[in-house]
Amino acid sequence: MASEKPVVVYPPAADGGRRVRVDGQFLGIAYGPLDIAEFLRRAGIEDADEAYVAATGLIEWRGGGPGAWAADRGGDSA
Repeated sequence: MASEKPVVVYPPAADGGRRVRVDGQFLGIAYGPLDIAEFLRRAGIEDADEAYVAATGLIEWRGGGPGAWAADRGGDSA
């Protein structure tokens, strides 16, 4: 399914990294909002920072929002 938003951040992988695509092009793996901000700056959004990443409507977050970076391991924490 294609996204209507230009930036797609995929669910966290086992190592907590999340794939990032901008306009359908894979830009890399992000390990936090600062990484996404850097990808956005490289894509031409020069004023992107962590606050911008958390607030913008340009990003489709899959598998959790800007605070989700650890993969769900399916076990309990006890």
